[in-house]
Amino acid sequence: MNNIRVITCLREHVLADALYCDGCLTELSLLPDQKTSILGNIYVGKVKNVVKNIQAAFVEIENGILCYLPLDDVRSPIRIRPARTGQRQRLTEGDELLIQVSREAVKTKAPSATTNLSLTGKYLILTTGNPTVGYSSRLKEQQKEQLKTYMQNLGPLETGLIVRTNAALAAPEELTQEYERLLAQYHFLTEQAIHRAVHSCVLKSRPAYLTSILGTSGESLTEILTDNRALYGQIRDFLKEEIPKDTEKLRLYEDDLLPLKALYSLEKGLSEALGTRVWLKSGAYLVIEPTEALTVIDVNTGKYTRGKNKQETIRKINQEAAREIARQIRLRNLSGMIVIDFVDMDAEEDIKQLMELMQKLLKNDPQKSTVIDMTGLGLMEITRKKQKKTLAEQAKECGI
Repeated sequence: MNNIRVITCLREHVLADALYCDGCLTELSLLPDQKTSILGNIYVGKVKNVVKNIQAAFVEIENGILCYLPLDDVRSPIRIRPARTGQRQRLTEGDELLIQVSREAVKTKAPSATTNLSLTGKYLILTTGNPTVGYSSRLKEQQKEQLKTYMQNLGPLETGLIVRTNAALAAPEELTQEYERLLAQYHFLTEQAIHRAVHSCVLKSRPAYLTSILGTSGESLTEILTDNRALYGQIRDFLKEEIPKDTEKLRLYEDDLLPLKALYSLEKGLSEALGTRVWLKSGAYLVIEPTEALTVIDVNTGKYTRGKNKQETIRKINQEAAREIARQIRLRNLSGMIVIDFVDMDAEEDIKQLMELMQKLLKNDPQKSTVIDMTGLGLMEITRKKQKKTLAEQAKECGI
């Protein structure tokens, strides 16, 4: 797969971070350059109150922001200053501890936080709270077995690790170097935290476009393009520090006659990604309607006329729709519960094949996505982990 990441100014004070897979727009994020996200930041938080009936605590960070912290998520918190001695097992109002923002605020919902900290590298994610090694579900069994051998060479681990898909492309010494770098960062973080004021940010997360570069699969990322000199310098320094072998993939685009955003038709791509109706090549179309509780996607036959018989026509429409829906979910950053109303099929085998196809397509999504079931009414239920705002919410925040 040929992946090109394009980072450019779409509008004044609005950055666009886009990923094109084999020429097709697959990811798009809008980043207001005057506002920084708190997603991934690590703070010295102070427990404001513990609400037992919802099994959660609210923890205050800088600027008076309250974060929602599920008590089930509090396994081995890194406490800075407990409110009272002898209260180290249960959270108590006034406790000061390290938390990491795990989900942005959405509409009326407060940001979510966790005491299980994560430090992300190209190949590994260092985690606290569970000192075990986990492996990306997208790794093949043979790759997992090889990587398990590499991980054993690291010796006893102080922390947990998640081995990312990119690790399959790394040499053993690269994994060792990254683990040592992440561990040093973790030690520095915890040693500094006790000297920091309550509510302060101990570690700011990378800008979102750098995180997206880090998360793009190694060999399939063929080029990183930007036409902004300041961004080019920042990305170059980041690559030299974090992913030296990808530095050669960075290119500064310098054609004044054809802006980068025009070359990749970013305005058109954004307009289509914010629209309700999505036409398929066959003449069928999707209707995508986000609601407060879930997102509903309806598949319509539209102008589709090919096919020898009705069932064959329906099967082809649904398969084409499934491929486009998987792309739209990722492009629009839809999350939570997603319900898809495919064209009704009679044959159980056709339904089974459609679910298997959707499961296969969603495996390419960096965010955890799961096909739950096909209901008795023929509605496919999908869940997708929510971490940041949808594209529509980002556009609204940017004034688009």
